[in-house]
Amino acid sequence: MIFATVAANTGTWIANFDWSKPTWDMFIILFFVVAALLYGMSLGRDRIIVILVSIYMALAVVNTAPYINDVNTEVGINQFFVVRITAFVAIFVFLFFLLSRSALLATVASSDDRGKWWQVIVFSILHVGLLISITLSFLPESAAGHLAPSTQTIFVSEVGRFIWIVAPILLMILLKGGASNKKKFKYDI
Repeated sequence: MIFATVAANTGTWIANFDWSKPTWDMFIILFFVVAALLYGMSLGRDRIIVILVSIYMALAVVNTAPYINDVNTEVGINQFFVVRITAFVAIFVFLFFLLSRSALLATVASSDDRGKWWQVIVFSILHVGLLISITLSFLPESAAGHLAPSTQTIFVSEVGRFIWIVAPILLMILLKGGASNKKKFKYDI
């Protein structure tokens, strides 16, 4: 049902798109495609998993920070999304650098450090989609309302956000056996 709606909206959007006047939707789609392919392939599966964990942790911190809502009254409702996005990105980068130097990377790392190419692509798509969905969720409803219906459905809607948050977790669960099956104890009897 949701995929049919997205496909119909995307087809209409592409047919009516004015290439001489690019929109934010076009920027979002181009960023999604380029980042998912180039950025993901350069990082490898294990680093993307660490990034995903950092994203989830940063999202939890930003959504539960006790004083971030106080900034809302000082900054104003129109600029509050900038504070949330900035806090999210700062916490995300900080956590990524901490976690990439911790035991987490050694725990998720497999013997083939880069991972299988299809795993890298899928994790990369989910990683970039999650980042876009989270960033767009911080925008005020008035700004998100200006996006194309397909972009709203994929990234901003409650169902879209839920899918972007849950899909990487499910993939990590489903692919957990890849690294752990290769690492056997040295002294198996």
